[in-house]
Amino acid sequence: MTELFLRHLADERQLSPNTVTAYRRDLADLAAFLTDYYGTPDWSWDHVDRMALRGFLGWGQRRGLGRRTLARKLSGVRTFLHFLHGEGGIQVNAARSLRAPRAERILPEHLGHAGVGALFDLAEARAAENTLVGTRTLVVLEFLYGSGLRLAELHGLDVEAIDGVSEQVRVLGKGRKERIVPLTGAAVTALRRYEPRRLETGASDRRGPLLVNPSGARLSRRSIQKGVRDLLEAAGQGEAHSVHSLRHSFATHLLDGGADLMSVKELLGHVSLSTTRIYTHTSRERLRQIYRDAHPRST
Repeated sequence: MTELFLRHLADERQLSPNTVTAYRRDLADLAAFLTDYYGTPDWSWDHVDRMALRGFLGWGQRRGLGRRTLARKLSGVRTFLHFLHGEGGIQVNAARSLRAPRAERILPEHLGHAGVGALFDLAEARAAENTLVGTRTLVVLEFLYGSGLRLAELHGLDVEAIDGVSEQVRVLGKGRKERIVPLTGAAVTALRRYEPRRLETGASDRRGPLLVNPSGARLSRRSIQKGVRDLLEAAGQGEAHSVHSLRHSFATHLLDGGADLMSVKELLGHVSLSTTRIYTHTSRERLRQIYRDAHPRST
């Protein structure tokens, strides 16, 4: 039933390969725990009860897993048991009423306006050298910060998804959900500068991956991350920041500039408004810091 469930995730729900792999890993952890818990490999899913699942969470806690990781594992188990219940494989979903550990709220790291300015100044200077790496890195920044794309979305982006005339891009997000995201004028300019260097690799001008390596193949996620990380360090912004910080900065700066929460949610491709709301906490913390630094009676 486990393989049937994983095929359901990949084929019917169209989850990403990385997400399916995470489900597979979490279910394997649960199966290993249950074999030890019941003292036999001959247990069945129909016998798994609430106490066994609570034991699984305790097992993960003893291994040093954080509350967010445990909550994710329980969510995966709950989804799997719900699938089994629907397929008639079990009579009761024991995880349905089991409360997940309360996850600690982690505010996303983001760059200040000065930091973003320094980063783009350096990227523009390197792009002016008209190399594949320099022009490509500027495009990466424009899409991550200018349009708020996830790393996975940018990695999988093809040239045919980009409309330079209307200045927008069609993005395939989590769960293969499609959304239309605007492009900045600076992004369109960066794309035009990058295009001749991209074509020199042998890549097609009308289709195929947007970001390519010198052989014309799709640029790896690791290479995208390294390029951004190297630029952040060179611009003096490397400490505590990463490729994800650019998307976080996109959201935070929009809210700081007066954008409404629902619009930012749609731009980010979030399913739940509560996911987007964490950026309002980031903005409020910034205002508190300004107050503490500037007001004579703040201390």
